Amino acid sequence: MASLRTADSRLRSYFKENYIPQVCEALLCGLLITCPEDPLKYLQKMIITIMESGLESLLWDMCIDPSMKPKIRRLSETYMEQLFGLDDQLMTPELMIKACTFYTGHLVKTHFCIWRDIAIPLINEENILAEKMEKAIEYDNFRLQKYVFRLWHSYAAGQKKLLTEALLRIRKMCHHYKLIITLTKWRDKARYEYKKREDELMLKHELQLRKWRSKVKVAAKEEPIPPEHSLSKASLLGGIPECDISLLPERAVSQIFYYLTLRELVICGQVCHSWMLMTQASSLWNSIDFSKVKNIITDKYIVSTLQRWRLNVLRLNFRGCLLRSKTLRSVSLCRNLQELNVSDCPTLTDESMRYISEGCAGVLYLNLSNTTITNRTMRLLPRYFPNLQNLSLAYCRKFTDKGLRYLNLGNGCHKLIYLDLSGCTQISVQGFRNIANSCTGIMHLTINDMPTLTDNCVKALAEKCTRITSIVFIGAPHISDCAFKALSTCNLRKIRFEGNKRITDACFKYIHKNYPNINHIYMVDCKRITDGSLMSLSPLKQLTVLNLANCIRIGDVGLKQFLDGPVSTRIRELNLSNCIHLSDASIVKLSERCSNLNYLSLRNCEYLTDLGIEHIVYIFSLVSVDLSGTNISNEGLMSLSRHKKLKELSLSECYKITDVGIQITDSAMEMLSAKCHYLHILDISGCVLLTDQMLEDLQMGCKQLRILKMQYCRLISKEAARRMSSMVQQQEYNPNDPPLWFGYDYEGKPLTKQEITPLKEDEEITVTDSIYSGEEEVV
Repeated sequence: MASLRTADSRLRSYFKENYIPQVCEALLCGLLITCPEDPLKYLQKMIITIMESGLESLLWDMCIDPSMKPKIRRLSETYMEQLFGLDDQLMTPELMIKACTFYTGHLVKTHFCIWRDIAIPLINEENILAEKMEKAIEYDNFRLQKYVFRLWHSYAAGQKKLLTEALLRIRKMCHHYKLIITLTKWRDKARYEYKKREDELMLKHELQLRKWRSKVKVAAKEEPIPPEHSLSKASLLGGIPECDISLLPERAVSQIFYYLTLRELVICGQVCHSWMLMTQASSLWNSIDFSKVKNIITDKYIVSTLQRWRLNVLRLNFRGCLLRSKTLRSVSLCRNLQELNVSDCPTLTDESMRYISEGCAGVLYLNLSNTTITNRTMRLLPRYFPNLQNLSLAYCRKFTDKGLRYLNLGNGCHKLIYLDLSGCTQISVQGFRNIANSCTGIMHLTINDMPTLTDNCVKALAEKCTRITSIVFIGAPHISDCAFKALSTCNLRKIRFEGNKRITDACFKYIHKNYPNINHIYMVDCKRITDGSLMSLSPLKQLTVLNLANCIRIGDVGLKQFLDGPVSTRIRELNLSNCIHLSDASIVKLSERCSNLNYLSLRNCEYLTDLGIEHIVYIFSLVSVDLSGTNISNEGLMSLSRHKKLKELSLSECYKITDVGIQITDSAMEMLSAKCHYLHILDISGCVLLTDQMLEDLQMGCKQLRILKMQYCRLISKEAARRMSSMVQQQEYNPNDPPLWFGYDYEGKPLTKQEITPLKEDEEITVTDSIYSGEEEVV
């Protein structure tokens, strides 16, 4: 039947009702025991016998001859032995009786024990139930106590925390109140002392002035000075005047004359004998700059000056000077020279450099840019300048890769830290490999205007120059992300690129992964940079300067991800000029996260409105803001007037800065002048609706104004601009109409597309950055 478990139920019922398994068992057992000669006849005979006897009386040994039926065997034997008759021992009656007795006793014992356990009730059932109930109650009470205790503990902890916070607030308020009281008393005391000191000083000056006037009157009455007598003679006759600068300490005199040029120093030495002595201080001749007087100074004076001060001169600057070879040879007299700049000197030759190198072995800084030096000079550098640290070979195109191999001769230029190879297009990959073999200690590398610079050149350098911390590759269009991968062995702190179309977001992933200490990133006009780059830069904790101007694919999403990271607390300069997808949301995020931002440029971000400009006021650390080309109006300018520390503001091409109604009253600039008293630089170029009244307001309110730009301000008169020029150090003024590419006319009305003449492909618009730019940095 086991083989029929998966068969149809109908078939299984048929086999069961007709005793098919029992019939097969009986026939099979008969065949196995009898082993007839003709099995078919035997089966036919047995089937007839079974039919006659009936299926109800069917036994398994029915088809076995009685003489051949197996005897009863011992239980220990196997069925195989019983079947084939391998053992003749028979079970004895005694053993059968014992087996039956044991089996019967076991059954009685088992069934009796089960019956007893079920039928006879337990004696201690009530006690056990009571004990279980007691344990259940005790467990329930424990759970309840635990739950109540947790609630009480949470409440107590919360109350304790509130009390602690309240106590801290009270202490902070008390401390703050004490500080206010202390600062108030200190301020009042300081004001009193300041006023007292000012009054005493004014009184002293008044007394000195009166005394001087009385002396002058007496001297004029007693003995008038003839007009032909010079001031120096009068000084000698009348004694040394009280305001003589020679009475000052030598250190103070040196600091005063230190800011004068060579020409001014020579003129001061011709005033009088005492002034000549002051100009002969040796500290004033440690640094001589002949480049500022290159058009008027003679070779003879240069030679005599170097001969006189040869032991004191430490720094010499001959930039752009057209000198004779003999004059340049006189530099070798300065044995203690440390810095030499002979850039742009057309007369500098290898022979001149040979004389200089033989006499000035202590040079640390050497600038040979834009000269005609060859491999002969390159051979002199490692031999005579063993301590050279700063070398500039920019735009020197007459030396070759072989000349760079000379840098490894002798002691070599192994102390070189700064190297400038800008414009040296003749250098190949082998040349950079020669530099890497010779100057392994390079930290600052500048290679500008190098269209032949490739990733392989950078790889050749990075293989051995692992100390590089700053790179400047402006004008290297063939540099790609592979260069950053090659520089992964270096610890970069500063990166400057510009105008590169092969750099993508992948390079910023290398920056985040390999340069955690980078603090200056300058990636201007890199069109393939997107928001993903800013997201990669957000974890940088040391980044202070970021310039992504003209990266037009950057928007609010990327800037938000950038500012959400720890970099927002350290960023000091941020330039996002021409990132046209930025909106007011970016300004809001800047005001929330950038607490140390000093310089911000959002030039030509046309989606910025007055709503976003209002949040700039909350960046209290801001010093310079460039909002040129934005949609700021009078309301935004009025909001900026609340900023107390702003010193530089650029609002050129902001045609929406007008006055209320159709009158021009310059109310917006009046508000700015009334609030921003510390403004140093102001650019209002393109604000065509401003008038002379605005200049009067600036004179009254912004007394620290130094630089003023007023291009295309046609309503400001020349007379007012001329008066204003005497109040500032630098002024740019142009009353012409704004150019068409400004997008509006002389009345501030936007121009149509037909009125704007498109620029030709070969035309370029040059935008001059304002001075004091935070992006420029000397390595």
